[in-house]
Amino acid sequence: MDRNAPNRPTIHDPLPKPQVIDGKTKLLGVMGYPVEHSLSPVMHNAAIAHLQINYVYLPFPVCPDDLSQAIKGFEAIGVVGVNLTIPHKQAILPHLTEASELATAVGAVNTIWQTPQGWSGTNTDVAGFLAPLQAQARDWAEATVLVLGNGGAARAVVAGCAHLGVRAIQVAGRTAEKLQHFQKSWPQPAIQSMLSTHTWESLPALIPEAALIVNTTPIGMAPHIDASPLAASLWQLAQPGAIAYDLIYTPRPTRFLQDAQRQGLTTIDGMEMLVQQGAAALKLWIQHPVPIDIMRTALENALAQRS
Repeated sequence: MDRNAPNRPTIHDPLPKPQVIDGKTKLLGVMGYPVEHSLSPVMHNAAIAHLQINYVYLPFPVCPDDLSQAIKGFEAIGVVGVNLTIPHKQAILPHLTEASELATAVGAVNTIWQTPQGWSGTNTDVAGFLAPLQAQARDWAEATVLVLGNGGAARAVVAGCAHLGVRAIQVAGRTAEKLQHFQKSWPQPAIQSMLSTHTWESLPALIPEAALIVNTTPIGMAPHIDASPLAASLWQLAQPGAIAYDLIYTPRPTRFLQDAQRQGLTTIDGMEMLVQQGAAALKLWIQHPVPIDIMRTALENALAQRS
């Protein structure tokens, strides 16, 4: 991943005034579909203003059929780097000339940058996902994790849980064929030994076993904020002390986490993951330390305004 470091943009001196946009402004952004809900521009632009660097971070709504055209467009206008969210984290791989070892292992990319050779990519979601779990005083060695969903975000969660050293990872999805593909797509023997896949109908049997239940689906995301991947009644099956972790960060809390809270469970939303993965991406693009506290505060303020 670091082989292209000399070709990445650096911070220039003298520094421009904060939030000045001119002909020399470098472009960063987040690409997804939908992407209107994203608060990534809020935290990245707060960091950019604090650092007084001539960048701007924008949302790029790109439907799946337009991904190839969008990548070519980014090349044409000199976009420096892009974060990827649903549904592009796996679809982007054929468009890269290089992917980091971690991204290749996960099979999903959430951060790309442009080099003279083409687009390079990595995955900062894994570190972002792990940050709030590593802050918990827990022994994960005997834990079983239940992951809801089998897309790109689920792959980062599986890799992160393997890093934690959990006993078992159970992935639940709606389509048996996709689950079978997910199961076979992990070449690492260590992950294969702890990973199993299950259809949604198996959830009543899976939930009591789980010390950690993670929602990686978009169910519950704005504008469908009253939805949850789990029926409220299923939370009654959860073991005492279990953690409910929703990768969605708006609304805050999601219906998924509200229902878990009613059962007295520990809950984690997606904000800290968003902050940590975003900070790692921005540091990669500008090759300079970034103000994580500034990014977190900007997000908290934006979320408070939405509530």
